Amino acid sequence: MINDALRLLRIIHIFLKARIDLLLPEGNKPNLFFRLLILPWSFYSSKSPEGERLADALEEAGPVFIKFGQMLSTRPDLIPENIVGPLKRLQDDIPPFPTEEAIKEIENQLNSKIDALFSEFQEAPIAAASIAQVYKATLKENGNPVAIKVVRPGIGKKIHRDISLMKRLTVFIEKHSYDATRLKLNRLVREYEYVIFSELDMRAEASNMKQTKRNFEDNKLLYVPEVYLEQTSQRVLTMEFIKGIPVDDLKALTDREVDLRLLSERGVEIFLKQVFIDNFFHADMHPGNIFINVNNPSEPTYLAVDYAIVGSLSDEELMQIGRMLLAVISRDFLQVSRILIDAGWVNPKTKSVDLEKTIRTACEPMFDQPLEKINFGELLLYIFNSARRYELQMQPSLMLLQKTLINIEGLGKQIYPDLDFWSISKPFLQNWISERYNPKKLEDWAKKNAVSWIEKARNLPQAAEDLINKINKLEEYKDKDQERHNEILKKISSGKNAFSVLQAGILLTLLLILFNLFN
Repeated sequence: MINDALRLLRIIHIFLKARIDLLLPEGNKPNLFFRLLILPWSFYSSKSPEGERLADALEEAGPVFIKFGQMLSTRPDLIPENIVGPLKRLQDDIPPFPTEEAIKEIENQLNSKIDALFSEFQEAPIAAASIAQVYKATLKENGNPVAIKVVRPGIGKKIHRDISLMKRLTVFIEKHSYDATRLKLNRLVREYEYVIFSELDMRAEASNMKQTKRNFEDNKLLYVPEVYLEQTSQRVLTMEFIKGIPVDDLKALTDREVDLRLLSERGVEIFLKQVFIDNFFHADMHPGNIFINVNNPSEPTYLAVDYAIVGSLSDEELMQIGRMLLAVISRDFLQVSRILIDAGWVNPKTKSVDLEKTIRTACEPMFDQPLEKINFGELLLYIFNSARRYELQMQPSLMLLQKTLINIEGLGKQIYPDLDFWSISKPFLQNWISERYNPKKLEDWAKKNAVSWIEKARNLPQAAEDLINKINKLEEYKDKDQERHNEILKKISSGKNAFSVLQAGILLTLLLILFNLFN
């Protein structure tokens, strides 16, 4: 608890030193009490430009916050350029850790001396990110050039500390915030914990790369580097070294006369295939992870690295999100409202006509401009925000997909501002849904799931008996809950938890500032 409190105070100090309150729009400026609270920091805070201050603060706060900055850096359509620009360095320009430590880690993990593994090893890292850094080398056994990804020493403890703090805070916040409960904030943090700790296991990333390579075996739009499993372990990943132009180096792409429109459209096609065909999507598509093969400028293809974060959906989620995207593209807001209700993402008592009216009111003004000017990801955010009053509850996996969609569209519009996401997605989704409802496909799906259905039916009598027992004990549970409630009230009133409440309240204020800044 003491360590968490100290860490909390350090985070607050970092962001107040950066004067993030000055980044807020005029309508969202903090009140007089908060301005007086942060007054001491105004005398010695950095005088750097606001974007630099924010990037420095996120970097100093650690890996969890750096990841947040990476996501923001892909949205120049939503975030001012003076902030987006400095945040881009968080993608692959983090200060490196000493190469001596990296070599020691490689040798310990692979049980061999560096000279026995590689005929050449460049000691200067070619990239340094929040979780790991990358070196270029040449395999001794076959002379192939490789990239070696090494996890930062001690990073696991730092992430565990911040995630532990976040989990404690979200439990507290959910007790006092309806929105936090509706959005399953604590569950989201726990899922993020799983995702970010997966990034620390290079074997999991190697598996993700091999699966994605299989998925694109007959598709030339995306190239996935080869993985060398014999030189890969829990904290070291060795892969094929690839050459390409960074996706956000528009000058280099233009100089090579790359077809930028085709390139941006192919990015959308890759996203649609990964989500709806493979149900296995790269969920960290920021510019630092994406390169372009320009050997044939008229037929550019993508080269993707860093497969630490991938996502997938249940069959039901996949179908519902596909139907929703198609309904949004068709401007069928009544269908959107019915999908939200049928999927259980809003209160089941919601009337579809009421929800449709709310969504239409929020979204219709956006359609006054040409379709290619509308940000599809932003439109989805409008829909979800308008549905809050109907107790919208999104699953964490869907929120990960929404983030990926926003990143992909942001990248596409960086490459080609007039990218028409709509014209690419509509025919794809129409064909996909037709295929899903194909009688032969339904028959195959039924056969595949028959054993699961039989097992559920077999367990039904026991489930019913358990439910009856729980109903019979309802009064007993009610009495015990009242006793626990009284105990908690006594502890709070005695002041034992006063400091915990105070620290959670301070961080909640900080989080609200960040939320208002980027919304």
